Amino acid sequence: MKLGILKTDAVRPEWVPDHGEYPDMFMRLLGAQDPALEYRVYDVEQGIFPADIDEVDAFLITGSKSSVYEDKAWIQQLQAFVRELHGRRKKLVGICFGHQLIAQALGGKTEKSERGWGVGLHTHTFACTPHWHDRDGLALDILVSHQDQVVQLPPQAELLAGSEFCPHAVVQIDQHILTFQGHPEFVADYAREIMTSRREIIGEATYRQGMASLAGVSQGERVARWILNFLRAEQHSDSGDLAQAQPSTATGSNSV
Repeated sequence: MKLGILKTDAVRPEWVPDHGEYPDMFMRLLGAQDPALEYRVYDVEQGIFPADIDEVDAFLITGSKSSVYEDKAWIQQLQAFVRELHGRRKKLVGICFGHQLIAQALGGKTEKSERGWGVGLHTHTFACTPHWHDRDGLALDILVSHQDQVVQLPPQAELLAGSEFCPHAVVQIDQHILTFQGHPEFVADYAREIMTSRREIIGEATYRQGMASLAGVSQGERVARWILNFLRAEQHSDSGDLAQAQPSTATGSNSV
């Protein structure tokens, strides 16, 4: 499988030696689960898009400090590209900014949350278990870094998981789009770097709570397995075999 990574931000230069760029983080995360994966990176923030959507088997949109509602040409172009992928039912995964942009592009809405910043380790609880889920508990502990949130889902979207702070945290559209508000690619040290750099704008109480939460363990590797299960699955006409209760109807960053 060849995965196209749509790069929507750059890591601060002083952090690159320890953490790499965002595509590097995903390559480490997913490559640990499947070393045979191949990748192609498109720096869409710099206007570099695929010439042909079939150059790769699936796409993943990274996180970004930009907001999806900003008036930037590359964001508008990326939203148009998402609509093309959706129309072709091309497999697509969105992470944080990618999660928000896909919702915005397909008729949902993303905005700055009145709840403020989400940082550190958060728990998102599944209300149902799709075919790619491991059924090993409904709670997902995952690192987050965002102020924006999806507050309205696009048509046909299935809400799978959320929390009181972030009601729309995991979303699926048919069998070809899967999005997560959290960052499976982050490690605790990188989350710590981001929180420290934004301590003043996050606010002291949220900063301290977020730093303390890093004593827990993010389930990024679990999400990596889910993503690969989702990308490998054959598409079919319904929205997946969901188990457990029906999804919550609750509705409603800068990301990264």
